[in-house]
Amino acid sequence: MAEILFLVHRAPWPPDRGDRIRSWHMFEALAKWAPVHVAALADNAADAAVARKKMTALCKSLAIEVRKVSRPVALAQAVLRGEPVSNRLFRSSALAAHVRGLLASGRVTHIVGFSGQMAQYLPARFDGPVIMDFVDVDSAKFATYAQQDARQPLHWVHAREARVLGAYEAKVARSADASLFVSEAEAALFRRQSEVDADKVHAVENGIDTDRFDPALPLAEVAAGERPLAVFTGQMDYRPNVDAVSWFATDILPLIRRRHPQARFAIVGRAPTDAVRALEGQPGVTVTGEVPDVRPWLAAADAVVAPLLLARGVQNKLLEAMAMARPVVASAAAATGIDAVPGDQLLVADDAGAMAGAVVRLFDDPQAAAAMGAAARARMIARYGWDARLAPLGHLLGLTTR
Repeated sequence: MAEILFLVHRAPWPPDRGDRIRSWHMFEALAKWAPVHVAALADNAADAAVARKKMTALCKSLAIEVRKVSRPVALAQAVLRGEPVSNRLFRSSALAAHVRGLLASGRVTHIVGFSGQMAQYLPARFDGPVIMDFVDVDSAKFATYAQQDARQPLHWVHAREARVLGAYEAKVARSADASLFVSEAEAALFRRQSEVDADKVHAVENGIDTDRFDPALPLAEVAAGERPLAVFTGQMDYRPNVDAVSWFATDILPLIRRRHPQARFAIVGRAPTDAVRALEGQPGVTVTGEVPDVRPWLAAADAVVAPLLLARGVQNKLLEAMAMARPVVASAAAATGIDAVPGDQLLVADDAGAMAGAVVRLFDDPQAAAAMGAAARARMIARYGWDARLAPLGHLLGLTTR
């Protein structure tokens, strides 16, 4: 009988951020095909406890270890050993021992690794299928950071990580039976960058739960303040999100407020950095911090914005907003990988003036904005169901629903 080992860099529950949304739905899909052993890390003890409470009864076995390595220590260790910093940050001797013991039992017939950091837990030899879900080409992200930080003291850290991690990603992909990425654009980039056989690299896109993200559901009201309201959602200690909201609050919102003086911008998401918190001092800006549910904020939005200067893969924040029938204004980087028609199901703009103009268009014409939101939701229902998005994973594993 098939049994699956699922290696995850962050325990999938709760599915309240981009990586955990994908890994949770992947776990649910795997569990329909065979019993699943989950070996995961958590950022802190509280996250580990929440995940254990939810997942213990759902897994064949569950092991979650809390990450303890700091970034400075991980950097020093990685430089000394010539390996990616990313791997050191997600290394746990306890989890590695657990995985070795589980594999030695002979019960595991299939392995799925989620995020490149977990490839270090893969066995050197394994008789069954090994699928590696890289999600994004992380080495390309660090290459972009290096370009952005060319004049900064730590430029060399990002440049080194791009180089070393890129070589590691290619090595892992050559040994895995299949490597997955969240969009065809990411898969194509990896094929070019790694020179791994093209038929071993696949795009398996994210989906969206349109029953949960449904504007018809009764939702709590939020204290959104004066209108109209633009909303951004995301993990607010993640650098691309920090850069995005800083740009919008500083350069774009003032242009919008020339036309709509009462316009507001809500930054919704956990762990806002000091730089994000400081934005609340600017006219019209609200920083919520962590909220129990982003849906009320999406429902309250007159426009959802995604002014990301750097974006990899498919942005869950856009899928959620579009499923909630919200009109979206996204940068070209954020919109890449979203199968939707610009001008009909979302608006795409790149410079500050164009993005401000797009938001103003939506604020000026609520009826047209509502029509765009309705078209966006229809597209999500037709195109982005999780079962359909993850079906290729089952084919690659050679498994069908139990």
